[in-house]
Amino acid sequence: MTNAGQDNLKRRAGDFGFPALFTPRHLLLHPISSPPVLLRISLFGLVSFTMTVPANVHVSSHPLLQAKLSQIRSASTTTRETRNLVHEIATILGVEAFASGWKATGTGKTDSTPLGLEYETKGIDPANIALVPILRSGLGMIDAINDLLPSPVPIYHLGLFRERFSLQPVEYYNNLPYQRPEQSSGPNSINTAAASVAVLLDPIIATGGTAEAAIQLLREWGVQRVVMLSVLGSKDGVKRAATCWPEGVEVWIGAVDERCNDRGMIVPGLGDIGDRLFVAIGK
Repeated sequence: MTNAGQDNLKRRAGDFGFPALFTPRHLLLHPISSPPVLLRISLFGLVSFTMTVPANVHVSSHPLLQAKLSQIRSASTTTRETRNLVHEIATILGVEAFASGWKATGTGKTDSTPLGLEYETKGIDPANIALVPILRSGLGMIDAINDLLPSPVPIYHLGLFRERFSLQPVEYYNNLPYQRPEQSSGPNSINTAAASVAVLLDPIIATGGTAEAAIQLLREWGVQRVVMLSVLGSKDGVKRAATCWPEGVEVWIGAVDERCNDRGMIVPGLGDIGDRLFVAIGK
């Protein structure tokens, strides 16, 4: 293989968050246009697994994001640093996600520059957006995404935790507004959410159960589309989240690790991000 070919494989390995030490020797990636994407990874002949990435999953290859992800994985990273890194990674993910399928549109209004010249102001399409963080770790991503948007948007919260033994999601809080029926009554009535697009925020997709439950709640609420932003996920968890509503969900994520352990923690992962964000280590 030529040096250029080896460099290309290393770049593609970086798409999935592998540090330089674990650059795969063999990486076969099907064209993006033929979903799902099948990835076979062999790490120095020691670890080998095949990962099928659904077409609606987008794994970032941004070099700054990958460098920051390497930092947040470290056990020596402080709480303050962890919060900053989650914010910065969420910003990059938001920029990438919103550049795909979203458009700048004219508002029909004008404003003036400091030189006194008029210009037409711009907005975004879709305009009817809500941010939905999953408590508690999703709170660490709110400011990053809200700051990207041209104007403030509603923020609703979903409280879901993973039951310790079954690892199944349990809902304990939900402040989504009541649905508004488009038709007043009857079997064909359609529920309309207060937003057409929900940006779902959760730094970790481990087993995928919490993400799936949140997506189903938003779907029942009546959103037309869910854009989920996450720092890190396991291959099975990401697949579960992406396939529970494939035509309505897009997952934008920093990296995908191989698996979860028997405690539902991503391996190698970055630990319990909620504990790290809120100084609850050792609870």
